[in-house]
Amino acid sequence: MNPIETADYHTGGEPFRIVVQGIDPPSGSTVLDRRAWAQEHLDSVRRFLVNEPRGHADMYGCFVTPPDDAGAEFGLVFFHKDGFSTACGHGTIAAATWAIETGLVQPAGADSRFSIDVPSGRVDVDVRVENGRVQSVGFTNVPSWVSQRSVAVPELGIEVDVSYGGAFYASASAAALGLEVRPEDLPRLIDLGRKIKRILDDHDAVRHPTDPRLSGCYGTIWWQNEGVGPDELLQRNVTVFADGEVDRSPCGSGTSARLAVLDISGALPRGRRLRHLSIVGSTFLGEVSGDGPTIAGRRSVMTRVEGSAHATGQHRFTLDPADELGLGFQLR
Repeated sequence: MNPIETADYHTGGEPFRIVVQGIDPPSGSTVLDRRAWAQEHLDSVRRFLVNEPRGHADMYGCFVTPPDDAGAEFGLVFFHKDGFSTACGHGTIAAATWAIETGLVQPAGADSRFSIDVPSGRVDVDVRVENGRVQSVGFTNVPSWVSQRSVAVPELGIEVDVSYGGAFYASASAAALGLEVRPEDLPRLIDLGRKIKRILDDHDAVRHPTDPRLSGCYGTIWWQNEGVGPDELLQRNVTVFADGEVDRSPCGSGTSARLAVLDISGALPRGRRLRHLSIVGSTFLGEVSGDGPTIAGRRSVMTRVEGSAHATGQHRFTLDPADELGLGFQLR
């Protein structure tokens, strides 16, 4: 395997490894097509970059691709320890930061706006720059909607709300099982989150109405209320996705999915924002910016999520042909 160079970032504590050199971009006419191509042809590279000893069981990253058309600056194919995701809000924030900081996209004053194509569609980003440094990134996601409320999970004795924010998530109240969104309860939340994902993965509520490649339960969002202010709702969450991977950030696409639930339930009136805290205390700000299109009879909303990313390093990864561990391993 050729040496692979990456630029590493974190967004709210969640890692993001951007492949900048060493492989050709995935093939395909759209980013969603390129995701399918990467699943077939680049899975060994994914494993090489996320597995120990170069990565870990909670690593995340992307391949940078051409956009679908001239309306976006570039595209992103996301990957994690178990495969290739359809959406990644924290990764979108990190990649937009990287694009400005490296000059791939030239900043246009204090507020730069451009678009990025991801497997679930096109997201519009606005980057706030002060004194040449990126301060924050907001992204307007693909349309989000509630697929089904109060889905019974009899195996656990709870109900969950299923919603879409570029991927399908089950929203579950931690308090319903006597738990809290805190590190002490994380092992139990991981175990239960994995069970919910497996139970719902073939449920009608997680079938995408127009493209089956976007179907499936991506993860479980465990949430709890933290307070209500005059202009915002405060909630804390931890998202358990893929096969037990934990999002250290408040989860960008998951925040969009939560906003769809909060909007339809009336818990977040229009004009107020969601201050979304993670299990490590980092923050995303989210809001419903307006109504979206009707999708297969479902009302959708447009959401904006804002957070900050920071560079953690640049890396040149190599594989010694004599290395008996090869592409690496995972211990979970």
